[in-house]
Amino acid sequence: MRNLKRQLLAGPYLIWMVGFVLLPVGMILYYALTTTSGQFTTFNITSITASVHLKALFLSLKLALACTLICLGLSYPLAMILNNMNGKRHGLIVFIFILPMWMNFMLRILAWKMLLSNNGVINTVLGYFGLPGLDVLNTPSAVVFCMVYDFLPFMILPIYNAMSRIEKDVIEAAKDLGAGSLTVFFKVILPLTMSGVVSGIIMVFVPALTSFAISDLLGGGKVLLIGNVIEQAFMQEYNWNLGSGLSLVLMVFVIVSMALMNSHGEEGGAGIC
Repeated sequence: MRNLKRQLLAGPYLIWMVGFVLLPVGMILYYALTTTSGQFTTFNITSITASVHLKALFLSLKLALACTLICLGLSYPLAMILNNMNGKRHGLIVFIFILPMWMNFMLRILAWKMLLSNNGVINTVLGYFGLPGLDVLNTPSAVVFCMVYDFLPFMILPIYNAMSRIEKDVIEAAKDLGAGSLTVFFKVILPLTMSGVVSGIIMVFVPALTSFAISDLLGGGKVLLIGNVIEQAFMQEYNWNLGSGLSLVLMVFVIVSMALMNSHGEEGGAGIC
């Protein structure tokens, strides 16, 4: 009877997985491996080797990696600062970091487009003080800048959660045994927060790699990412077969990167023990 109840409780999750995960992936596989007439082909997948597609893929990887590294470099010190604050203050700071996520994703991008435009707020303020203006709109730098702004909370929160679980007694014991600040950081804090670092990297790298809305609005058509190529194949060319083939290749890149990061996190955790 108990097993039957558990199966019934798992029913909605099973329906969700089949309807919103397995079926969409199955449709992508079907369209990726067929032509418009339904014949089997691998052309949609091998078309990733076309120069324009490879260029878009490598640029996506480059910008996603840059975004991830910048987010990591900003998040780890911020997480340490938050962890050392008292309870009342760090709760407010965490709320401030989460607050922009309550706003619509497209509105945030449009807001940064207005800020970074030639006649935007930033250039107006710089011109008021006699400083040269910034000409970053419609460049990869603007895309990375907005990616960092949008995805930074996804890096901070996992690292902060992992850091907040470290017992103060562990750090004090390491110091009592003669460990300096650097030794405590590299031998105690960093290994114990590696799970949060790995989670944050995955949560930032994956959406940055597959993003297309940011480059559409801030790239001005001059920054073509693999997400833009796929979006154009579906929405403009109505070529679902090509779009599915490129999506399948991108899915493989995402799965491989997540597997590598998870294995690295497990090795780091094993090394601590």
